[in-house]
Amino acid sequence: VQDVASGRDSGSREDEGSQRRWKEQICQILGEIQAPLSPLLLRLCHWLLPKLLTRLFLGVQLHRGQLEMVLRAARTPEVPLVFLCSHQSQVDGLLLSFILLSQGVGVPRVTVGTRTSPRLRSLLQRLGGIFLPSGMAQTWSDQDEGLPGAVLDAYVQEVLRSRQPLVLFLEEPPAALQLSDPARRWLLRVLRALRDGAVPDVLVVPVGIAYDVAP
Repeated sequence: VQDVASGRDSGSREDEGSQRRWKEQICQILGEIQAPLSPLLLRLCHWLLPKLLTRLFLGVQLHRGQLEMVLRAARTPEVPLVFLCSHQSQVDGLLLSFILLSQGVGVPRVTVGTRTSPRLRSLLQRLGGIFLPSGMAQTWSDQDEGLPGAVLDAYVQEVLRSRQPLVLFLEEPPAALQLSDPARRWLLRVLRALRDGAVPDVLVVPVGIAYDVAP
């Protein structure tokens, strides 16, 4: 991040005001990606979500074999977990977070699409939702991501180092089964973390959600 910030000043010596300006921009970008988790909201949602599910669905079934695989992966020492999931509906993130938290895996960081209102975005961030920085929404070249891309790289590396579960959705609903641009950007960060040696290994766990009728 410092290398990118220094490069934008064309090699000139940074004064105190310049450093303060860069720190403010970096904090702003980080605030767009995530917000501190709210224990109160997490407990409230953990209590409300089963009531919501009983109104949305006739029943929710867990695949015992897949659940055992997830729990076995969670017990792997010193290896961060990255869950990959196809995106069927906007309920997927809440449902997966609830199941992982209920099974003792922890509160995951869940990637959320860009089509979200500001109020809903703020709420989801407090529950573990993470977003691409706004500066990357219009950027299509991986080589031209600038400071937002550098901050996102550092953020994902820190999530993996601290062994917070990371849930990546591979497409945006409703869509065909093809890798979306946001998913490609998140996966690129995981690959860079491995390439740069930020973490020695990552355990990729495929998970799936299926609906008789998508909500």
